[in-house]
Amino acid sequence: MLTLGNIVAWLALIIGVLRVSMGIFVANFDDPASRAAAASRYLGSATGGEAIDQGIKVFLFGLVLGILVKIGRSLSQKKE
Repeated sequence: MLTLGNIVAWLALIIGVLRVSMGIFVANFDDPASRAAAASRYLGSATGGEAIDQGIKVFLFGLVLGILVKIGRSLSQKKE
């Protein structure tokens, strides 16, 4: 179970960073119409800011899950 948790934590961290970086990339478009079209098409959200917020949440979830997996591993090693 700890290995699965570790994999999910790493995937969440990577997906969160990618989502934030794509949100920043889309938010830097100059034309508001192309910015809105790119956000809805590539990010699945109304604006780049929403994608950044979602990416930060996913990243924090992965960080917390990774910390909990580390705690679980240290407790299981201590038990043995």
